[in-house]
Amino acid sequence: MVDGEREKRTFVSSLTFTPEEVKKILFEKIREENELVQNNVTEQDRLEEKEMLKELYYKKGETNIVSLFSGAGGLDLGVELSSMVVQFGEEKAYRAFESKDDYLKLRSKVKCNFVYSNDMFTAANMSYVKNFASTVTKVAKDIRKVKVFPKCNLMLGGFPCPGFSSSGPRLLDDPRNFLYIHYIRALVQSTPEFFVAENVKGLMTMAKGQVLNQMIEDFQAAGYHVTAHLVNSRDYGVPQLRERVFIIGIRNDIYIKYGFNYEVPEPTHGEGKLPYVTLKETIGDLPLDASDVYEGSFSSMYMSRNRKKGWNEQSFTIQASGRQAPMHPHGEPMKKIGKDEWEFQGDFNRRLSVREVARIQTFPSWFEFSNGNKEGVTKNHKLNEQYKQIGNAVPVILAEKMVRPIIEFLYENIISSGVQEEKV
Repeated sequence: MVDGEREKRTFVSSLTFTPEEVKKILFEKIREENELVQNNVTEQDRLEEKEMLKELYYKKGETNIVSLFSGAGGLDLGVELSSMVVQFGEEKAYRAFESKDDYLKLRSKVKCNFVYSNDMFTAANMSYVKNFASTVTKVAKDIRKVKVFPKCNLMLGGFPCPGFSSSGPRLLDDPRNFLYIHYIRALVQSTPEFFVAENVKGLMTMAKGQVLNQMIEDFQAAGYHVTAHLVNSRDYGVPQLRERVFIIGIRNDIYIKYGFNYEVPEPTHGEGKLPYVTLKETIGDLPLDASDVYEGSFSSMYMSRNRKKGWNEQSFTIQASGRQAPMHPHGEPMKKIGKDEWEFQGDFNRRLSVREVARIQTFPSWFEFSNGNKEGVTKNHKLNEQYKQIGNAVPVILAEKMVRPIIEFLYENIISSGVQEEKV
């Protein structure tokens, strides 16, 4: 089909279909994608995947986890921390989180096992290997070329936003949505009791909410009870204004047998609760003359609004770009000089550093971010590899709070009870 013909296609919302029709179309699409994978996988790929499956490290009596689109591992680290909270208590887990040695000791005891992690971003994969257990099978591969996904109890993965048209979403057969389809393909193969996906706030309003509604129907067709929840990270102890959607799936048989309904945890910070965590508390001890700062000019778009929060406020959303990093709170505030036009004041104006944005994303100070180890590239390029990982991540503390009800359920009903399914 040529581009002109593609543009003339009539997009019909799948919301007009019955649940049975949705399921039929969805599984037909998954079948087609499986065939494409088979055709695109070389003999060498098959041999490598076969060997990989032999090496998977499962632990009976623990929550075995598969992570897709894992990036540097913000969501994964939050899940691991949440497992420590459930098993050892919040005070002990959060205290250990501050020290790498203490954290690694607790990691050796917690019943949380990452089996498999997948992402295409080289620098993020290197960071993941630096910071997570060596038993995780790390696959640096295009998800479209993954033939088999391992079994697990919990699947994680914030898939990219899908394509959609002005006349309504066509999520089931639009080729732009292959990553979304492959996430469902992974679910169908892995059959986890739960899945957790995080995405941008805009998902709630795309096509007047039809995109998210369609996603929920598609996940339901794959055999899950699904709910979506919009939360702001600062309400859970993250020093950042960051609204995100969490999509939670409970496998139907688990939902029916236990009657478990996921409910968003009550905010821990805000009016009538703990005070919001400030930038001063978060990065006030770090040096002002940081060396890990992206340097360069500021675009007219960057200067079209305020980019500088005060010490007693929460940061703007951390983005996946060094050039777009918010300004450091030290010095004078920015001044509005016209419509969509601001300027800097005083003599201290720099972007937040890599370590500062990592703190704001609630990564612990011991967490290491790879710069990709590329030769012949600029300092800014190397730094941007780190900014990108950090901005794309789920804030660790937000992830911990959001997944805790699921970890509690798994620990009490699946892990400790001895009724865990055989996953190997």
